[in-house]
Amino acid sequence: MSKADLDFYESEDPIWNPALLTIPVPGIRRMVNLAADLDDVIHLSIGQPDMSAPRHVVDAAVDALQAGQTGYTMDAGLPELLEALSDYYSQRYQRPLSPENILITTGATEAIYLALTATSAPGREFIVPDPSFMLYAPLIRMNGGIVKSIPTRAENNHQLDPQEVIDAIDMNTYAIVLNSPSNPTGTIYPRETVEAIVKEAAYRGVYVISDEVYDHLVYDGREYPSVLSCCSDLDHVMVVSSFSKTFSMAGMRIGWMIASQGAIRKLRRYHMFTTTVANTPCQWAGVAALKGPRDFVDGMLVEYTRRRDRLVELVNETPHLTGYTPEGAFYLFPSLPEGIDGDNVALRMLKETRVCTIAGNTFGDSCSNALRISYSTSLENIERAFERIIPWMKKQDF
Repeated sequence: MSKADLDFYESEDPIWNPALLTIPVPGIRRMVNLAADLDDVIHLSIGQPDMSAPRHVVDAAVDALQAGQTGYTMDAGLPELLEALSDYYSQRYQRPLSPENILITTGATEAIYLALTATSAPGREFIVPDPSFMLYAPLIRMNGGIVKSIPTRAENNHQLDPQEVIDAIDMNTYAIVLNSPSNPTGTIYPRETVEAIVKEAAYRGVYVISDEVYDHLVYDGREYPSVLSCCSDLDHVMVVSSFSKTFSMAGMRIGWMIASQGAIRKLRRYHMFTTTVANTPCQWAGVAALKGPRDFVDGMLVEYTRRRDRLVELVNETPHLTGYTPEGAFYLFPSLPEGIDGDNVALRMLKETRVCTIAGNTFGDSCSNALRISYSTSLENIERAFERIIPWMKKQDF
């Protein structure tokens, strides 16, 4: 990590809001920065697609720029994109949605930021699976909210026990945060899990905030059980997604939130004081993505399935790693023996083999003996990485 990073994260200068102390040193950024100073590094660390966005999507953004579409849109988003999204989701989940149920944001990150910081407050508890995407807990804690973690384990494919979630709900519980398919585990919660949690949450007046950015990266012909297909109404749910993973548009920064019209009206006002509006030409690219051919997504699923299957084999051949078969996204989160510090292993492996992975403690307190491995890189890179990892692991005396 650079000195500038350390200065920011460890500074006690009174100019900074103390809430910034809830933001941890970012484990992903630290590893990538360390890797940047080394030669011949193979990255199994990057959480974005390695394929270029479809040509018709890129052309739509260029056409919008050339047509002078460079001003602000409406605060909720480009009307054509809101309409396309409401049509798409209404058809996909067989429930009527209107443009008034949707807010376009600067990536799913802003949507998550809006959802969590607009609802967290001192004394409010948020139930969060552990491990989980590193954004959730700090955003909750920044506003005084309390994170109640529900640990999951590799030997159970990191599945979430719905009864554990329900048992954790108490008088202070305000919301449950779900992420399926999960970053960092690739786990998909089955319909019965999602339905049980959503039903109990609605009965208890608890929100469900569902991060569904990997909702199209679903393997083996599985049906994807979105919260949208499991809830009776939108009164206590917020669903977040984006084009970043599905259409390899991560840098174009177009995401959205789906919620009740009342919640969207409130969050539109908050959105105006954060990023104002999302990127206009890239919103037109989103319209093209939704209305264009789907062969890009189909091809991506075929390729990721090949990589996943080979990665599972390689992890199973690796001493000291316990794996499983992820059902979605492009991550595997194998565990090391109990008590082994994954952070230390990831750092030593990077320095000694030049393979970059992410330590499990980046994603929660219950998984310090794990590593996140991303297969959003070529099959050739995955093979080369394990040609280094397997012999190195054989030498370790855990």
